[in-house]
Amino acid sequence: MVLEASSDRSHVERVEKDDGHTLAFVRSGDPSGYPVFLMHGTPGSRNGPCPRGPLLYRLGLQLISYDRPGYGGSTRRVNRRVADAAEDVRTIADKLGVDQFAVVGRSGGGPHALACAALLPGRVSCAAALVSMAPVDAADLDWYEGMGTFNRTKYTTADSDHEELLARLTASAELTRLDHRRFLALLEPSTTPEDRQLLEDLAFLRLLGSTYREATRQGAVGWIDDVLALRGPWGVPFDDIRCPVLLWHGSDDQFSPVEHTLWLHRRLRTSELTIAPGIGHFGAMEVLPDILAALARRVHGDDDRDAPRHAGTPRTTPGPAGAAVTLAGGGATTRRDQKGSCG
Repeated sequence: MVLEASSDRSHVERVEKDDGHTLAFVRSGDPSGYPVFLMHGTPGSRNGPCPRGPLLYRLGLQLISYDRPGYGGSTRRVNRRVADAAEDVRTIADKLGVDQFAVVGRSGGGPHALACAALLPGRVSCAAALVSMAPVDAADLDWYEGMGTFNRTKYTTADSDHEELLARLTASAELTRLDHRRFLALLEPSTTPEDRQLLEDLAFLRLLGSTYREATRQGAVGWIDDVLALRGPWGVPFDDIRCPVLLWHGSDDQFSPVEHTLWLHRRLRTSELTIAPGIGHFGAMEVLPDILAALARRVHGDDDRDAPRHAGTPRTTPGPAGAAVTLAGGGATTRRDQKGSCG
């Protein structure tokens, strides 16, 4: 396994925003490397699994992972929107003296990465969203189609009964804090065989335990606010996204169904899409090192295609009419319709 808990590789830093809220973050990898902000999932924290230091050094990247408000060491901000992540990232980048950077988000972090790409033009050079969700008002998308029981129940409750959502997620957060394996057992009906194989790996379970314990340190408030933000108006102007965006999704994902990323690909003008056949939601964690390698090639101007790849990661070749064809594991092909490419 090439992943580890990010907090194991760097001390926690904090920055206070003008409104008094505090953001906690960690840095790992090459201190002089190209900065990449990593947006954790839902629930999640800065401790989330990410590539080990030696790989980040080899890629020439410095990874910056932070707790969204209400998670871990970051102060809760009630009624936050997805779009608010852009200001959080700007605050951290300004503190670090970082002018330009890439952003990567997985699962619930995907929409927040797209928010940065839209609202920080000129600063975000390249973005990636793995197993992301689409906005609730996405035209011609059945938001719940293909979604498993756990997430479907959580999000429908957010629409109908906030008090019930509070009770449900408070209980889930307490269960997660006490024994994350019991929480993962609740997710099993929505997992694929590949997901379950990964979740049986003891090292990976320890990584998840670390991120989930930190995620629920303040209880369920970060989790609740994420769910409400994802089911509310995002405030993300997709037409303002000009940088290249790499989209990745497992075809069998039941937590955030692949149709969400297919919608994003149709909506974004600079996106490149990879669908990994037979892969579920947790495959996004395994593929992260290769996604970062693709971003590194983009930002460093290195078109080396010989780096090791996980099944389902993109390899781009010229396509018809100036498009690009992305080859995924299992022989599937997907396409990118216009100019942008993170590969």
